[in-house]
Amino acid sequence: MAEPATEVGSSDSLEGQIDRWRSYLRRRQAIRPVDAEELEDHLRGEVAQLRGAGLTENEAFLVAVKRMGALDVISNEFAREHSERLWKQLVMSSTGTAESADESRTETFVVFALAVVAALAMKVPTLFGLDWGGEDMPFYLRNVSFFVLPFVAGYFAWKRRLDARTRLWLALAFATAVLLVNVYPFEVGADTEALTGLHLPIALWLLVGVAYAGGRWGESARRMDFVRFSGELFIYYALIAMGGGVLIAFTMGMFGAIGVDAEPLVQDWLLPCGMVGAVLVASWLVEAKQSVIENMAPVLTRIFTPLFALALVAFLGTMIWTGRGIDIERNALIAFDLVLVLVLGLLLYSISARDPQAPPGAFDLVLVLLLVSALVADAFALAAIAARISEFGFSPNRVAALGENVLLLGNLGWSTVLYLRFLRGRGPFASLERWQTAYLPAYSVWAAIVVVGFPAVFGLD
Repeated sequence: MAEPATEVGSSDSLEGQIDRWRSYLRRRQAIRPVDAEELEDHLRGEVAQLRGAGLTENEAFLVAVKRMGALDVISNEFAREHSERLWKQLVMSSTGTAESADESRTETFVVFALAVVAALAMKVPTLFGLDWGGEDMPFYLRNVSFFVLPFVAGYFAWKRRLDARTRLWLALAFATAVLLVNVYPFEVGADTEALTGLHLPIALWLLVGVAYAGGRWGESARRMDFVRFSGELFIYYALIAMGGGVLIAFTMGMFGAIGVDAEPLVQDWLLPCGMVGAVLVASWLVEAKQSVIENMAPVLTRIFTPLFALALVAFLGTMIWTGRGIDIERNALIAFDLVLVLVLGLLLYSISARDPQAPPGAFDLVLVLLLVSALVADAFALAAIAARISEFGFSPNRVAALGENVLLLGNLGWSTVLYLRFLRGRGPFASLERWQTAYLPAYSVWAAIVVVGFPAVFGLD
């Protein structure tokens, strides 16, 4: 056994071996990501125990894999592809594992309890005379993140069994954000208030990511898992929203048939409460129903990525042909930046769903076309913003848009370079993954600067 142990390669770090094991595992249809996370935690525990008994990292890793259950077929497939890693001699276990029914019921209860609490939290301001849908709507738009994101973070803190220190840090971060957002006496219709409402969810989403990562936010793989979760959450939430729209229409039609106006019920309860409660339910569905969304999301990505690439190319061609510049009025600029963010989201999800070991293919060329088109469009937007600032001076909307488009330009630009290197065989696909996941906090940091700094710098009107 001495020779095979050397064959594994002493230069491989333990984290590198676990990363390869995890990447291969998650590409298999038989194992859901949520199961892979639990299996990885178990694997790490086994490795730590074996290391304590005096085994080397390689020996501990291989013996731990031997002890893992429910991976016999998958591990043998991996052994056939990675015969030099001594898997063939170590993966003959056939013990099965399954999540207990009690744990499943407990998680379901916790999620729906949190959803109910989040929904009721949306109604708490009405006790203080703040009317949803009326003149107090700016308060709700500014604070809506606090009615849902702390509960999502709480769900993952419970599920990932975060330590007390991390839970306390997250709670303090949310509490500080609540105070900062509400301490400014915004004037009615203030631009900085609108910017706060738009950027606060971006800043706080990073906290949800820390909770989701379960104490391993520093790992690129865990950040990419969070990217994948975010995309799948969006899909599930959209499906729930469509179902909610049908429910609202059915409710209003049913009550209307007997001459009762159901609009107050819909406006004051169904819409605000359902809006925040659905985020918790969608988060749970992504965790619990990975096998369904795993089949759906990559298909949707494959469909919409070429369509968005064609739309961007057509937009750029039309803009050049007609000589018309980008309108940088606030609403138009927000809409344009949302398109670029959606393009970035498609790119991120396509990267997260791709097998990093697969060679370049036709879809990679489509993604590069999407990247280059978005990069050129962002450059045009930056030029228009700079021209506007030069002519009329700085304003909170223009500076916020300038910062966001600079961030997008940096992300898209270097992503294009890394993708072209991969296509030419001069760099691994993993470098593109690492770049994207390392860049994610930059958006949250800029959003936090807008939320905290802009009201002080530009005033509250």
